[in-house]
Amino acid sequence: MSLDWIYYAISWILLRWHALWDAIGIPTDKFLGTNWSWVLAIVFLVVTVRVILFPVFVKQIKSQRAMQALQPKVKALQEKHKGDRETLQKEMMELYKTEKANPLMGCLPMFLQIPVFLGLFHTLRRLNPSNTQTTLYGWTTEQFRDATHASLFNAPLASKFGSTADELAALQANSTTVKVIAGVLVLIMMASTYATSRQMILKTGWAEDPQQKMIQRLMLYGIPLSLLISGSLFPIGVIIYWVTNNLFTLAQQQWVLRKFPPPQMAGKNGSAPKSTGPPVKSAGSNAPKSPVQPGTRTGGLFGRNKAQAEPETPVVDTKKLAPRPGAKPVNPKKGTRPASKPKG
Repeated sequence: MSLDWIYYAISWILLRWHALWDAIGIPTDKFLGTNWSWVLAIVFLVVTVRVILFPVFVKQIKSQRAMQALQPKVKALQEKHKGDRETLQKEMMELYKTEKANPLMGCLPMFLQIPVFLGLFHTLRRLNPSNTQTTLYGWTTEQFRDATHASLFNAPLASKFGSTADELAALQANSTTVKVIAGVLVLIMMASTYATSRQMILKTGWAEDPQQKMIQRLMLYGIPLSLLISGSLFPIGVIIYWVTNNLFTLAQQQWVLRKFPPPQMAGKNGSAPKSTGPPVKSAGSNAPKSPVQPGTRTGGLFGRNKAQAEPETPVVDTKKLAPRPGAKPVNPKKGTRPASKPKG
C-alpha cells in the first residue's frame, strides 16, 4: 500500500504554515542559528494534528473512566478465577464487551499519530542537497532548497545524532554541534514522554486488570527507554515534533483532568472507601443521651466525640431521685423553702 497520500498531507500542512509565517514577517534568515519559520511550521503541524484528533482524545478519557469504574468487577473476577488465567481472560473480555469498554482505547491517539510521525520522518529525510527529486509531494525547488538548509542553533533539521560524516558534509553541518543539539533534544523527548504517562497514572491510579497494568508500565518505562536508542535515528525536525507533541499532551491532559476530574479511587488497592458519614443508629439508640459537660472535647484531630459515644454512666431514673417523705432536699436552691414535715 502506497503511503504517498500521507506524505502529500504532511507536506501540505507543513508548507501552509511556513507560508503563513513568511507572510506574517518571520525572518527567513537565520537568527541565533535558527530558521524560525521552519521550526514554527513543525510546531504548528503538531497543533493541527492535535486539533483534528481532539475528539479521539475525549473518547480516550471516557474509555479510561469506564475502565476505572469496572475495577471492582475486574478484581472480583480475579479472585473468582484465581489460578485459571484462560477463564479469567475470557470472562474479562465478556465484561468489556457487555460494558462497552475498550482497554486499547487508551493507546488509540498514539497509534493514530504514527502515520503523521512516519510522514514527517520521510519528508525530512529527503532534505538532502544531493537529492534531485525536489518537487515531490507538492514542494517547489525553492522550498526544497530553503528547507534543506534550515537549522536549529546551527544544527540542520534534517540531520540526526547518528548522521554519518558524508551526510553531515552534504548538509554543511558540524558534527559536534549536531550531536550536542540532537542529544539534548533526545533527553528532553525521553523526559517529556515519561511525564505524559506518569501524569495520567498519578491521576487515575494503576489498573487492576493485568493487561491494562502491563500497558501502563510499557508506556511509563518501556517507550521512554526505547527512545534512548531510536532517538539517535530521528532527524532533529522529527524530535522537535515529538517534544512539542508531548508538551501539548501534558497541557491537554492537565486541562481535562482539572475540568473533568476522575472519580475517586475506591480506597487503596480497589477496596471500598471508608464511610465518613454519621454513625448508623443501632437498636435502642433512642435512649436519652448524656449531656456533654463543659470543657469536654467532642471531636478534633485527637479528641473523641463523646456526644456520639456510649454514655459512661447508666441513665438516671428521676423518680428514684425524688425526695422521700420527711427527707430534706439535697442542695436546695436559693430562695426556696424547705419542705415542711408532715403532720403527725
